[in-house]
Amino acid sequence: MSSFSGKSVLVLGGSRGIGAAIVRRFASDGAKVAFTYFSSPDDAQALATETGSEALRADSGDRDFLIALIDSLGPLDVLVVNSGILGAGDPLEIPPDDIDRLFRINIHAPYHSAVAAARHMPDGGRIVFIGSANADRMPMSGLAAYSASKSALKGMVKGLARDFGARGITVNVVQPGPTDTDMNPADGPLKDVMHSFMAIKRHTTSAEVAGLVAYLAGPEAGIITGAAYNIDGGFTA
Repeated sequence: MSSFSGKSVLVLGGSRGIGAAIVRRFASDGAKVAFTYFSSPDDAQALATETGSEALRADSGDRDFLIALIDSLGPLDVLVVNSGILGAGDPLEIPPDDIDRLFRINIHAPYHSAVAAARHMPDGGRIVFIGSANADRMPMSGLAAYSASKSALKGMVKGLARDFGARGITVNVVQPGPTDTDMNPADGPLKDVMHSFMAIKRHTTSAEVAGLVAYLAGPEAGIITGAAYNIDGGFTA
């Protein structure tokens, strides 16, 4: 029997990159998986067909829609919040509306989706946020709002771990460093700069991140909660 056989899993932001690897991992381990997408319908449909999962279009910046969607799915055993956006540039020039949307997706959506899922989640459920190693180290300019949004998740999991602990629901955040995705390819123009900050000088793979998520969502991690896990090749060492 696979470790997630019979379990219901929702991955917010699952059509590409790390999210798609998480969908593949849970599906291969026997879970019933649904995932959301927003701007990549072709990728989403291909992944759903490949894995036997369900693709659901949702804007994580729309709080009420997101809560209603989670309510409609019934009890979830595992919620993974991978949806997030990157806002980079001179903070004196970035439009305020862009920063507000970044905070809605990177901070508000994880909070509201976790609360919505916990209302129906059975005892012993799992909630995992995908954050960033930039919560702990920001060696470049132009990413203040992004790093702030990812730092917020560290405090959020500590609080929600207390709120949901009596029911055995764990809440943790996984913080990848440079990871090989379409947005940050391992052979991209910034690889030498990023690797210069790392002890192990290579990008993380999406499958490695998915493996850590699966562990935290699995039966051996029932006592781990309120924690942040860096998976970054020593980027934050």
